[in-house]
Amino acid sequence: MTSYDTILYSRQRGVAEIRFNRPHRLNAVIEALYEETADALRSAELDPDVRVIVLTGEGRAFCVGADMKEHGRGERTASDRRAYLERGNDVCRAIHRNRKPVVAAVNGFALGAGAEMAISSDFIVMRTDAEIALPEVSIGTHVGGAVTSLLPRLVGLAKARELIFLGSRIDGVEAKRIGLAYDAAPPDTFETTVGSLATALTAKAPLSATFAKEHLNIGYTRDYETLLSTEISACFACTFTHDWQEGVDAFAHKRKPHFIGR
Repeated sequence: MTSYDTILYSRQRGVAEIRFNRPHRLNAVIEALYEETADALRSAELDPDVRVIVLTGEGRAFCVGADMKEHGRGERTASDRRAYLERGNDVCRAIHRNRKPVVAAVNGFALGAGAEMAISSDFIVMRTDAEIALPEVSIGTHVGGAVTSLLPRLVGLAKARELIFLGSRIDGVEAKRIGLAYDAAPPDTFETTVGSLATALTAKAPLSATFAKEHLNIGYTRDYETLLSTEISACFACTFTHDWQEGVDAFAHKRKPHFIGR
């Protein structure tokens, strides 16, 4: 298994965990963290034993965004700045378009780029005392990761305006209330809550989940008739898989199905 400098990567019982590992900087982003996260996401996507990916952070933060100490050095050229921003988009794209469901386990501060990566995920689970925010406009920069498209779909346009224009910080309880987070849990049950969701996702038919994610994430860009056609094509493809027959047999015999991803 690949060894990384800025993240920790592990795999157990169908779950790949990518843990940002710069706790001394509250997991603030540098180029290497983006590059290593993108590599780990690719590895998990291609691994047939992985059913779900969990993103989280080491220490008391998920990710507080760009490492402003690095930015403040003023050593980046214009090309360097552009490349850094592109790497951020690459990671958000790799999360959003990954064939596996991605859970953002927000264990602490998720700010700026950290919030963008969380919003790109399929599920956000937050500690009740964790905070998520998009402070970019407040510090003279701009959001990335297609947040201006994804966030209004999750919380509505009016709330998205508030979160982006004002940079309002919200905790896990509020994030769940407005539909941004799937769930919020107190510190003592947070890991159990994340684990329960991950376990539930690993039990689903992998190919069916891939089709579902694809349609949910790009459905808003397609017209109704196109979706009818692509959904039925996905359903038709499923009927030729081992897992489709397993689902039928399990239903008939009143047992839980055991899917193998084929």
